[in-house]
Amino acid sequence: MAGRFAPRPTRTTVRGGEAGAPGAVVPGPATAARTRRWTPKGPFDLGLTIGPLRRGPADPTFRVLRDGSVWRATRTPEGPGTLRMALRGGEVEAAAWGPGADWLLAQLPALLGELDDPSAFEPRHRILAHAHHYRPGLRLLRTGLVLESLIPSILEQKVTTDEAYRAWRLLIHKYGTPAPGPTGPLRLHVMPDPRTWSLIPSWEWHRAGVDNKRASTILRAVKVARRLEEAAAMEPSEARARLELVPGIGPWTSAETVQRSNGAPDAVTTGDLHLPGIVGYALTGNRDADDTEMLRLLAPYEDQGQRHRAARLILLTGHTPPRRQPKMRRTNIAEW
Repeated sequence: MAGRFAPRPTRTTVRGGEAGAPGAVVPGPATAARTRRWTPKGPFDLGLTIGPLRRGPADPTFRVLRDGSVWRATRTPEGPGTLRMALRGGEVEAAAWGPGADWLLAQLPALLGELDDPSAFEPRHRILAHAHHYRPGLRLLRTGLVLESLIPSILEQKVTTDEAYRAWRLLIHKYGTPAPGPTGPLRLHVMPDPRTWSLIPSWEWHRAGVDNKRASTILRAVKVARRLEEAAAMEPSEARARLELVPGIGPWTSAETVQRSNGAPDAVTTGDLHLPGIVGYALTGNRDADDTEMLRLLAPYEDQGQRHRAARLILLTGHTPPRRQPKMRRTNIAEW
């Protein structure tokens, strides 16, 4: 459905979460929101679709409120923008603020999976048939933005998710900018622009728990930010090849990025500490599967171009091997 753009009152009702008491009315900015309504084709689950963009429960760029609305702050080609989405009666109601508002609303259908084709997936395993049946609203999102997924993916290299989420949170709060719109109580922030990333002092990376290898990779990436952002319009394989030209960006990071920026249904993540064992355990009971075994098990979905979707559905089943070893030790380079 074509979007409908119109001015919106400058007062917005924000419920629950960090916004304060349910139903609290928060004054808006001087400029009104831009709005759009979009109707998905078939079943649609907003939370499942947009969830991969959230980097931990305290992600400064992402909030989910008790009324079911999702707030997202990002840096678009037109500038910073805030997007609020809510599913109401089978229709997505969206509002956006800031210089990037029109861009965000124009990209809304692609973001929410309009270009994704779940019917291309044909389950070849019982567990995947059940997952596909019970999660009909899953769509693979497509942001059209590379750096916003690339940088947190680099932060997640070789560390625990808690460490990576903490680093992302600290760096965004310190070097990002407050998100436009009525977002003050939500403490939403837009991530820094490439130049700001490049000017972060070495000791601030250190304070955030980011080692020199990951920090250097981010610095190399932001130097060629324009070229990397072009990858969002490429075929996923070409996009990954371009990303991997940057030293420090390998198959794990490129896959994690294009899954979000390009909506790549076949970009299965290799090099992950846990995923091969989860896939192996779910499909054959082998909790010791490595990347080679995982790719062999997912081979029936390669011809469909759906290996990432298959892995995502497996993760959604929660059918993971029982823990038999201590969690990865938290690394704090500030102690070195």
